Amino acid sequence: MTGRKSETPAPTSQYRERNSTADRALDILGLFSEGRLSVSGQEVATALGTARSTAYRYLQSLVGSGFLEEDPGGGFRLGLRVLELARLARRGYGLSEIALPVMRNLSGEIGETVLLTRRAGAAAICVERCEADHPVRISYERGSVLPANAGASALALLAWLPEKECRELLEGQRLQRFTARTMTDVDAVMARLGEIRQDGYCVSRGELDTDILGIAAPVRGASGGVVAALSVAALEHRVPDRRLPEVVESVRTAAEHIGNQLKMVGD
Repeated sequence: MTGRKSETPAPTSQYRERNSTADRALDILGLFSEGRLSVSGQEVATALGTARSTAYRYLQSLVGSGFLEEDPGGGFRLGLRVLELARLARRGYGLSEIALPVMRNLSGEIGETVLLTRRAGAAAICVERCEADHPVRISYERGSVLPANAGASALALLAWLPEKECRELLEGQRLQRFTARTMTDVDAVMARLGEIRQDGYCVSRGELDTDILGIAAPVRGASGGVVAALSVAALEHRVPDRRLPEVVESVRTAAEHIGNQLKMVGD
């Protein structure tokens, strides 16, 4: 008796319904992250569920269009075309064009690094960064996305949200501890935000990066709502208590200046 030959179903793939060249190219670009700045052909083949030869065809196409380039250390890294698109994306907000001259003036005036951040849900995104003559190592790089419970920039972005919305955002994520000074209790963060609203600015000391002092003020758009935060990041010893009021006032004045210009052109 001849038994019916059983058939083993082909393994399913998330790419079965997303197999266009454009989809594959976007999936490859999506493999890059803070912890993965370079990818190999085998990694791409595994991620796409394709043969290595097929993966290399996609990679070479992206290299040819400038979105990727070969990494001297092996594999492939993001290319200059991606940097250009990132620059255009920042310009598309309109905020960068207005803020950058003010940021440069502020950095030159106080001699410290100046940051511009925006909020995306419960995260803070660094939009622009102006380095001082003595750059400091901090978590905020252009394009970096960080949780909103640590650092002057992030807290200043949250402080003017409706209290209910703010609490829901904080309770909807795990509050990460970056240093011994980081607040991870929602009630404590909410109380801190109330103080920031009352003061009109935020000062943080080593809450995101050890030994870094952050001073941030809200930037308001045409509607009056907070659209960004302007901040200074400096080694704590460079801004002693006697100098703090001066720097706070400079940051607040610069943030207000950016806001006034935004009001003239609209959000």
